[in-house]
Amino acid sequence: MAEATKYLPLGGGNLIPDIMSFLAHFKTRRSVPFAYGFMFVFVAFTVFLAFSPSPNASSPGFTNIFATSSASASYKSQFNSLFYYFFPNISSPSHPQSYPLHINTTSRSINVTSSSPNSSSKPSTSKTQSSFISSQNKFPATNHTAIPSSNFKTSSNRTSVLPVKPPPIVNKQPSGAVNHTRSPVKSSESKAVKANQSTNAAASPKVSASPPLQRVPVNPKKNLSSVEGVKGVASNNYTASLAKKQGNSTVTGHKNELIESLMKCDLFDGEWVRDDSYPLYKPGSCSLIDEQFDCIQNGRPDKNYQKYKWKPKGCSLPRLDGHRLLNMLRGKRLVFVGDSINRNMWESLICILRNSVQNKSKVYEANGRVQFRGEASYSFVFEDYNFTVELFVSPFLVQEWETADNNGTTKQTLRLDLVGKSSDEYKDADIMIFNTGHWWTHEKTSTGKDYYQEGSHVYEELNVLEAFRRAITTWSRWVDANVNPSKSVVFFRGYSASHFSGGQWNSGGQCDSETAPIENEKYLTEYPPKMKVLEKVIKYMKTRVTYLNVTRMTDFRKDGHPSIYRKQNLSPEERRSPLMIQDCSHWCLPGVPDAWNEILYAHLLVRQYQNQKQSKRP
Repeated sequence: MAEATKYLPLGGGNLIPDIMSFLAHFKTRRSVPFAYGFMFVFVAFTVFLAFSPSPNASSPGFTNIFATSSASASYKSQFNSLFYYFFPNISSPSHPQSYPLHINTTSRSINVTSSSPNSSSKPSTSKTQSSFISSQNKFPATNHTAIPSSNFKTSSNRTSVLPVKPPPIVNKQPSGAVNHTRSPVKSSESKAVKANQSTNAAASPKVSASPPLQRVPVNPKKNLSSVEGVKGVASNNYTASLAKKQGNSTVTGHKNELIESLMKCDLFDGEWVRDDSYPLYKPGSCSLIDEQFDCIQNGRPDKNYQKYKWKPKGCSLPRLDGHRLLNMLRGKRLVFVGDSINRNMWESLICILRNSVQNKSKVYEANGRVQFRGEASYSFVFEDYNFTVELFVSPFLVQEWETADNNGTTKQTLRLDLVGKSSDEYKDADIMIFNTGHWWTHEKTSTGKDYYQEGSHVYEELNVLEAFRRAITTWSRWVDANVNPSKSVVFFRGYSASHFSGGQWNSGGQCDSETAPIENEKYLTEYPPKMKVLEKVIKYMKTRVTYLNVTRMTDFRKDGHPSIYRKQNLSPEERRSPLMIQDCSHWCLPGVPDAWNEILYAHLLVRQYQNQKQSKRP
């Protein structure tokens, strides 16, 4: 009987007849109670499975496996899950691999990122499994939790999750390697997953089963370190962002300190210092430079004159940032009004700004001119910035005139009472830079005989300094009457020193042997009286005029002039006596005028800073 009982098959036919047939083999009285007890336990166990409550359900109650076919499937899944918990190595025909993957973003997810790798407590298997499944499916572990399809249940139009203990860790590789394999997800199955994520209000959600996930060994520490890595990235990003803000704040604070130091500094009391990072643009890189100023192209052999920057004693002059200056000048007009020394500065600024533009074809002279001598005005357009930098030729700032003399012939005069003819063309410009000086040293102006005119009166003789004062007064009155100080900024650049030795510009003056700046201040010349007159006139103007007093800083630079390197093609007379005609007034480019534009840049920075501070005041 014992042998017969041992090999008696179970599970075929109906359940009750099988049990009765089984009990028929027991002949003793002691066996009957045992059989009934076994049957009672079996039935109780089945009822327990059928009416097992869910501790994580969104509403209290029991899962009735007898209600619908869907509930029957749920019971079957729960039974299989529990069965494979105790017998992990046995596969079922209906479940060849134990854990199908499903994702629902609205369910109560397990937040695996809340666990810290430094925690003394061991992380739970369900957290590890959730993190692993999420990483396998390319979803962030913090937002999605993988659960079996049988655990979805609807109650009050909400989706709840019934917990099922995950399968144990199996199939460890001998070498400790982890085989993370999973069947590829088809597009139709992926769409089913997305559809499941967005249909929480359905009475009976339809969840399409994704390919089953193979049971593989998972390293909790590795998984959590991966999660911590994500947290670390976020933390590092926050730290980097905070550091960037602090860095920006520090840089801004440093810039503000620099600008405030410029406000208290005499930018024109200083010295020239060697700096190999200069010039601001490479020689030969700017085709817009006039031949007269292009000394290297004209054969000058020494290049050290380009390697100096101006250093004020009380502060540091910022290096001109062409990109920043272009942005400051966006949509504006900047005009130079004056003589050929202002043309020197104008060309310098064009080359500096053009060097900062990527598409140089969008920087051009408005009328297509390539030579900048002989015309009354020029305008360079920076198309990408809607900005123009212009030159108006007016060497005296007042009008050159012609009048009839007693013999009926005409003679040239200088109208001290009339501002330059082109003044109406630039009176609305945003930034104006005026100058005059060198032409007042020529023979007619310096002698002042039968040359200066006011109204219809021509002075037989007038002191040049007085004539200069009257001309500058005429200019100042025009500025006060025509320039809007709330819109326009006005500068006046002072006299630029010349360095003729052995004569003047028209009497054999030379400077071709000069290759280094003056170092001893005692060799500097006296401050020009005309500039003292200019300062007094500016002092009493209604309009604020910023005086760029470059006289002293240029007086050091006897090495910066074109001298004999002022042109390539010499005339026959120049070939016979090349040292007789030299240019010791203008400046080579790159060179000294670049420093003037750096000072202009510093003043514009200060003005911008003051306007910003004023706009922040209540």
